[in-house]
Amino acid sequence: MHAPASHSPVVVNGQPFALPQSTLASATLLHVLRNDLSLNGPKYGCGLGQCGACTVLVDGIAARACVIPAQGVAGREVTTLEGLPGRCRSTAGFHPVQQAFVDEQAAQCGYCLNGMMMMAVALLERNPDPDEAAVRRELSGNLCRCGTHVEIIRAVLRAAQLMREAQA
Repeated sequence: MHAPASHSPVVVNGQPFALPQSTLASATLLHVLRNDLSLNGPKYGCGLGQCGACTVLVDGIAARACVIPAQGVAGREVTTLEGLPGRCRSTAGFHPVQQAFVDEQAAQCGYCLNGMMMMAVALLERNPDPDEAAVRRELSGNLCRCGTHVEIIRAVLRAAQLMREAQA
């Protein structure tokens, strides 16, 4: 039998990181992203996987980083808000979802935006032409206390348009 490796690779935003087994065994993905990799897009909200502020993409699927053990992503691809421009650039250098949130002024306090944008990217990668009802369903598990829901929905629909235009 082989002894376990002292470091396990995690790919975050296209870059491999070797994290000590002790970190992977004891920390959540959110703590590794924020504390070890200094990525502040994912936010600590509820710590229970219910508010969506910590949402990241794991192998392209939206996931709550606060409840995922770091060891659960060893060998997988994790994308944070900071890594979105590398997935699909618009002319401004932002991911179309980021650009649409700016265009539609879909921010007030901004705490929920990480989760809203990451959920929007996951939706648009699965369904490039969602209707308003599909956007509402997708974002229903993400909490926003500021009341910018209308602007956020408008931003996701705008992002879909921008992504379709980029494909044409």
